[in-house]
Formats: sequence, C-alpha cells, structure tokens
Amino acid sequence: MAALPEGAPQRQPQHGAALPAAHGLPGAPAKLSRDPGGGTSRPHLCSREISAEGGGGGGGRGGRRRKEEPPPPLPRAGAGDGVGRGSRALTPRSEVADLEANLPCTCKVNFPDPNKLHYFQLTVTPDEGYYQGGKFQFETEVPDAYNMVPPKVKCLTRIWHPNITETGEICLSLLREHSIDGTGWAPTRTLKDIVWGLNSLFTDLLNFDDPLNIEAAEHHLRDKEDFRSKVEDYIKRYAR
Repeated sequence: MAALPEGAPQRQPQHGAALPAAHGLPGAPAKLSRDPGGGTSRPHLCSREISAEGGGGGGGRGGRRRKEEPPPPLPRAGAGDGVGRGSRALTPRSEVADLEANLPCTCKVNFPDPNKLHYFQLTVTPDEGYYQGGKFQFETEVPDAYNMVPPKVKCLTRIWHPNITETGEICLSLLREHSIDGTGWAPTRTLKDIVWGLNSLFTDLLNFDDPLNIEAAEHHLRDKEDFRSKVEDYIKRYAR
C-alpha cells in the first residue's frame, strides 16, 4: 500500500472499534484504501475476499454472498474417443493406424466402411508351408466390451486346417477370453496382435497336437502327403 503524504490528516478509529478481517481469514489484516479527503476509508476486500456485507458493489449490509459457479460437466466417453459403451466405433483410430503400419507382408486389411472401425476384413496370403499360394479371408468384429474382451473373428474361406474348421471357427489362444496357460486375451492386447496371430496359424502356430478340426489333424498324422494334396485341392477350389 502506498504511504500517505506527509502531514495528511488521518482518521482514527473509534475507541474500541476494530477493522473487520478479510472474509474467511480470521485475524488477517484488512487492506485499506484512500478516500478523496486523503484519509483512510473502510477496508477494501479483494475479489476473492467478498464479505457478507455485500456483493462487492456497495450492496450494503444484508447482501447475499456470491455463489460459486459449479464446475463444467465432464465429457462423456463414446463417440469421438473410442472408449466406453454407447458407440459402435469403439476402436481408437491410433490403434487402427498402428495396425496398418505394422502388417505382416503377407496380410492386407480392408475397412468396408471407414466410419465403422469396429469391423474389418483381413486377407492372409501365405508365402511358405502347406498353404502357400492361397488367399484366406477373415472377418473381425470388435464387440462393445472391447478391449476387456477379444474381437470376434471368423474365417470366410473354406480350408483344410487342424486349427480352423471348414465352417470358419478358429482355435487361437489370443481369441480366448480365459486361458489357463496365460496366453489368452488381455486388455493390453491390440488388433495388431490378432492379425499377427492369424497370420502365424499358417506357419509357426500351425498346431497338429491341439486341433480344433480333429479330422484334419488325424489326416496329417496318418498321411502327410495326402494331407498336402487335400490342402492344395481346397486352395484351388476356395482360396484363389
């Protein structure tokens, strides 16, 4: 506070009177302001020190205390951020971008509707092994509860495979919501993991010891060359 000019008269408080303390700060010194006559006027309160005497504009005693405005409501999860229920486009665009940027060279993805990221198609074209030269189509649908539960995947191409039935069901640990060996789905998994897993079903994850299509696995065990011939026949008929 600036000092009063030397010799200026000062108004003394009446005997026994005390200057009011700032609102909410008991015992705190009040801020004094000068009146036109050169003396000191009643304490001036900061904007956040609004007293019960008035609303800061001379309302006098008995004025109501200014109410604090309520905080703005939190944004709802859903339409634009790819999280929570209430929107079918639950897949974050960043996850889709990561998927498309890190595809195996034998895979292609297609989103029939770019505005519906919860559904896409995958084409796997193996370049080695029994299934070399075939084109195998998969459809992937992301459920409302993603990523707490895995996507739903089905093979659209008829195939002779120990881990894929002729009607399209797939045996892949990543697609299991609960797995006793710890290799099943977890919320930290992504669509990229699913695509790489499906691609590996034609190479290193081809499993004849834990088959879904038991007949195909037994066929391979019984006669590997005849198994290969049937696989090639299916490719010619269904996977071109």
